[in-house]
This record gives sequence, C-alpha cells and structure tokens, in this order.
Amino acid sequence: MTDNAKPRLSFVDRYLTVWIFAAMVIGVALGALIPLIGTHINALSVGTVNIPLAIGLILMMYPPLAKVRFKKLPQAFTNKRILVTALILALIVSPLLMFLMATTFLRGHPSYMSGLIMMGIAPCIAMVIVWSNLAGGDAELTAGLVAIAAVYQLLFYAPLAWFYVTVLPRVFGLSSVQVSVSMWQVAQSVLIYLGIPFVAGALTRLILVRRKGEEWYQKVFVPKISPITLVALLATIIVMFSLRGKLITQIPLDVLRIALPLVCYFVIMFFFSFFVAHRVGATYPQSASVAFVSTGNNFELAIAVAVAVFGLNSGEAFASVIGPLVEVPVLVLLVNAALYFKRRWSGREKALS
Repeated sequence: MTDNAKPRLSFVDRYLTVWIFAAMVIGVALGALIPLIGTHINALSVGTVNIPLAIGLILMMYPPLAKVRFKKLPQAFTNKRILVTALILALIVSPLLMFLMATTFLRGHPSYMSGLIMMGIAPCIAMVIVWSNLAGGDAELTAGLVAIAAVYQLLFYAPLAWFYVTVLPRVFGLSSVQVSVSMWQVAQSVLIYLGIPFVAGALTRLILVRRKGEEWYQKVFVPKISPITLVALLATIIVMFSLRGKLITQIPLDVLRIALPLVCYFVIMFFFSFFVAHRVGATYPQSASVAFVSTGNNFELAIAVAVAVFGLNSGEAFASVIGPLVEVPVLVLLVNAALYFKRRWSGREKALS
C-alpha cells in the first residue's frame, strides 16, 4: 500500500448499520410471529436480571475493555477542562434534557413520562463502550468516565429518581409518582454489566501482556477477540427486540409516542456534547468519547428499577424497554455521524500541515 492509499474498512464494518437493522427486523419478526420466544427468554431470569441479555452485554463489552490500557487511565484525566466538561454534560445536562423531552412530549402520559425520566438519570455503563469503540473514541477516557458514572449511579441514583420523578414534576404542575429504589438494585446493575467485563478485560491484559508481550497482545490477540463484540451486539439486539416484538406490532402508536422524545434527546445531546467538547479543546477521539458517554443511558438499570418498582406490565416498564429499542438504531446512525466528523477532522489537519 502506498502512503497515499486509504485503509479500507472490512465488508462487515462497512455494512455495520445494515447488519444491526437486519437484527432488529429479525427480533421484531420473531417476537411477533412466535410470541412464546419472549416468554421463554423472560423465564431465563434471576430477579430482574435476564440471563441471555446479561451474557450478550458482557460479551459485547469484553473486547473493548480488553483493549483499554489501564495503566494509562490516569493520563485520560490530565486535562481537567475536558474531564469537568464531560461530567457536567453526562451527570447534569443529560438528565435535565431527558426531563425536558419527557415532560414536553409525554405530559399526558405520566407513566411513560416517568419511565423516560428514569432512563435519563442513569448514564450508560455498557453499550456506550461499544459505540465509542466503533467511532474511534478515546478508549481510556471512555473507560474512566464510565467508571465514574458507575460510582455516581451507585451513590446517587435512588435520590435522583425521587427528585426527578416525584418532586420536580410537581414544580411544573405535572403528575408525579412515588419512587423507592434500593442501593442494591443499582449495585446489582453496576456489578453485572460493568464489573464483570471490566475485571475480565483488566485480567486478560495483565496476564497475557506479561506472558506474551504488548506487541503480541495488540497485533495478535486483540484482532482475534474483536469480532466477539459485533456477534454479541447482533445477538443482543435480536433478543431485545424479540422480547417486545408482539407488543411493538400491537400498539405501534405508543411506541412512536415514546420514540419521538427519545430521538430528539439522543440527537440534541450527542451533537451538543460533541460541539462543546470540541470547543474546550478536545481531540476527535476525546470529543467522540465525551459525546457518547453523555448521550447513552443505562437502560439495563432503568428497566430493572421500573419492573421492580412499578411492575412488569406498567407504563414505566414499557417506556424503559422501548428506550434501548430506539437507542440502538439512533446511536448506530450517530456512530456514522461521528465517523464523518473524523474524516472531516483528518482532512482539515492534513490541509493545515
């Protein structure tokens, strides 16, 4: 390859959006045509944790976390301006924007409104790692921000749920509901969806780098495990959509009613976060990490809490389930938007050099 030749994406990567949308269609079709699939998958649960979904999410996150150079994590936080900006966006601006979208579009449907608000107060600790990785984000910065988000949720999700769902709606004359969330419910989500793959990735790097060396690890091992992410992602999407395939086809208008504020939230939050990060001096990888961490939500926790507090057949639980069904395709499109920014970024840097 000459110096001017551009690296080509693999066939799988080039059509990633196609594979993901195909998985969504397959999941909805399976759930609608064979309703017992959802029943059987739901039966494979321990408490509020669905085992097939948990396995898929853990496998999906393992390769990106195995790529993280954990010794360099402290370096990701050397730029205090970027760190503070990221935390303000993810922990303050994001839940406020979701609250605004939910109360604007769903004020006549208080159960759906509450379900979306509960999603908004939980920064993502799982799939955001995959989105950031696909977009070429800063792996160390993403991992560090996710770790902070996990601790933040563990300490503050319960009081935040009470404030945003019970107190704040009353200030604006809206319907509100009482929410009681235990710290264990939050800890369970953090330990399963972040703790397991985080520890697995760290141990893998520690053991194999010592035995085989850094070069072998990066050039041989990492490429071998990377496809696991896509396979697990597609399998997880099929499972998620099959669980609610029948319901999606039965009440499509309610799905669209919930989807509209979510799409507005994801698009506004992503582009706003990316722009703000860029303005404070972040590089493209840092800007992508900040944008995805700020935009993604911990739907695993939101679903678990909604089911535990309001019941499986509640409007809150339904809204929280629709959340990831909307988040997946929208975030896929935003990954492509980020990659477009990356190409523009690279082109501008070459022009200036």
